[in-house]
Amino acid sequence: MSGGYDETASQQEETSDSFWEVGNYKRTVKRIDDGHRLCNDLMNCIQERAKIEKAYAQQLTDWSKRWRQLVEKGPQYGTVERAWLGVMAEAEKVSELHQEVKNSLINEDFEKVKNWQKDSYHKQMMGGFKETKEAEEGFKKAQKPWAKKLKELETAKKSYHMACKEEKLASSREANSKGEASVTADQQKKLQEKVEKCKQDSQKAKEKYEKALDELGKCTPQYMENMEQVFGQCQQFEEKRLAFVREVLLDVKRHLNLTENQSYSTVYRDLERTITTASPLEDLKWFSSNHGPAMHMNWPQFEEYNPDFHSITKKEKSKKVGDGITLTNVSHGVNHVQTGDRGSVSSYEKNQAYTASTEWSDEDQTAPNSGNDTNGGTNPFDEDEVKGVRVRALYDYEGQEQDELTFRAGDELTKLEDEDEQGWCKGRLDNGQQGLYPANYVELI
Repeated sequence: MSGGYDETASQQEETSDSFWEVGNYKRTVKRIDDGHRLCNDLMNCIQERAKIEKAYAQQLTDWSKRWRQLVEKGPQYGTVERAWLGVMAEAEKVSELHQEVKNSLINEDFEKVKNWQKDSYHKQMMGGFKETKEAEEGFKKAQKPWAKKLKELETAKKSYHMACKEEKLASSREANSKGEASVTADQQKKLQEKVEKCKQDSQKAKEKYEKALDELGKCTPQYMENMEQVFGQCQQFEEKRLAFVREVLLDVKRHLNLTENQSYSTVYRDLERTITTASPLEDLKWFSSNHGPAMHMNWPQFEEYNPDFHSITKKEKSKKVGDGITLTNVSHGVNHVQTGDRGSVSSYEKNQAYTASTEWSDEDQTAPNSGNDTNGGTNPFDEDEVKGVRVRALYDYEGQEQDELTFRAGDELTKLEDEDEQGWCKGRLDNGQQGLYPANYVELI
């Protein structure tokens, strides 16, 4: 109980933190407001995770697109190339799955919390929530009768303690007066009467104090019952919130746990199947048939002179091929380019500036200003400089081969030929240098 005339008792009661103390129900009421705020925190938590899933999905997509292009344009061939590309396919499928995770988090979990919060907490026009106000009023109503009796008890206790203090003081004066000669008999009598009166006042205050304590004790059971009833209602509300949060977290876990997603397992089964079906021997056999000793050859043999037959030189044959150029250039005239004859450099060369084999070495290339290419044809860059359309570079590009241009984002150049089927264009810089560049690195002006 709070109150008392001495400071020690007052300090002890001020530090009491019991739920039953007047006003200490406010922590329970505050929990309702905290529940609303925690719903906001949970939604923010889900939303941030969804952003992470979206960003990761986009990174996988960008990575797969970039490396798919590099591998497809590189010198790798056959079933091993398909196995390598299978890794890109895995990234694309996993990207889709993480995008689905993001959609589930936002469209299901986030919305679920948002709707539950809206249905469970009802804002008032004057501020606050209806549920908070109801709990506050319920506790106040349950505590009001007991708080009134407690106040009466505090008053009675204070009066009793003050009466005891007066009695003690009067007794002390009366005792001290007996040893003093200056105190008359009449004064001594008055001091004795004062002591007697203080004893009577103290006794009355004690009886009143005990009565107030008894009345408070009788009121306490009803007070506890009413308080527990309101507290129980708050507990039920909080139980619903806690159970709901647990349910939402399980939903989040289910959406995040891709190991339980059958599609996720299928991705890696397909990837393993793609890789294990790669056959080095089959690829070697293909290369030998298309670029090695197993290729068909019209071996020279004796031919009788035929005046009606006009022999064709190798140089003329190369011209008849059309716009075909060296391995380091892009082929325009042949639509059936073999996998091993791709015009662009390999992904390894693009990233490591490394010449993978003699087929891609500088020995097989001619300088841009020479008259013939590696196949004996004319240099494809020796053309009329007047024709072409103006384009502007979107990104920086560093030429990896002698027949490639180098430019920076914002530079302007002239496109001399349209994009070929492998994504390369031929162009000319303003300084007169001609060469190849990626078509998707520029835009029309």
